[in-house]
Amino acid sequence: MAPLLLFDIDGVIRDVSGSYRRALIETVHHFSGWRPESSVVDALKGEGRWNNDWDASEELLRRRGSVRPQRDDLIAVFSDFYFGGDPLGDPAGWTGFIGDEPLLVQRDFFDQLSANGWGWGFVSGAEPPSARYVLQQRLGLADPPLIAMGDAPDKPDPTGLVRLSAELQPGTSDPVAYLGDTVADVKVVLNARLRCPAHQWISLAVSPPHLWSQPAARADYEQQLQRAGADRIVTSTTAVLEHLQSMADPSG
Repeated sequence: MAPLLLFDIDGVIRDVSGSYRRALIETVHHFSGWRPESSVVDALKGEGRWNNDWDASEELLRRRGSVRPQRDDLIAVFSDFYFGGDPLGDPAGWTGFIGDEPLLVQRDFFDQLSANGWGWGFVSGAEPPSARYVLQQRLGLADPPLIAMGDAPDKPDPTGLVRLSAELQPGTSDPVAYLGDTVADVKVVLNARLRCPAHQWISLAVSPPHLWSQPAARADYEQQLQRAGADRIVTSTTAVLEHLQSMADPSG
């Protein structure tokens, strides 16, 4: 077996500041007339409880004192902003914000992980059609190991992380690292340690791309991730390649 590196998708594999985050903001605006600033969304995500963007939209509406819509109505509006078409249909017909998602890695990044002896996979709160679209169609990964929305309880519950690790590393206790961009992503690793203490669980964290041009805000966000319990802050997703050797060695 080999050490394992699992990834969140949003903010780690793709930049969703102009898609999922924008859909969240526009959904709140649709139902309340209030368009929350990105910093408001950051603060909410920093609480470590609102990994699901539908839940986050509802919570912002609640805090605003707005009448909250029926769950199905909120999901439909959010989906229309994000997909702009049938989520289960042909991606060629999607006209929503999903078309505005710069990739943060390329296909050869995963080849480099494999060449260095690391297994890899994805544990994400993204909807399955969205996750498969970015991994399979845009990155060209054939049948990537994936836990997406609905496959396991939302993070920071560690069920999805533990399950995929067990599937990819049956019967071993090799290191498992997880890279995410929110406090919930850090907490999911801490919770995995409690559930499966025989493993060496490593929390890697990266600030989301919309903060990269704001040094002060980025520094504050990274400090928040460290306070939550992240073992290492990396400057970008591809920068994890610089840490592989030390992570594979439990004494490193």
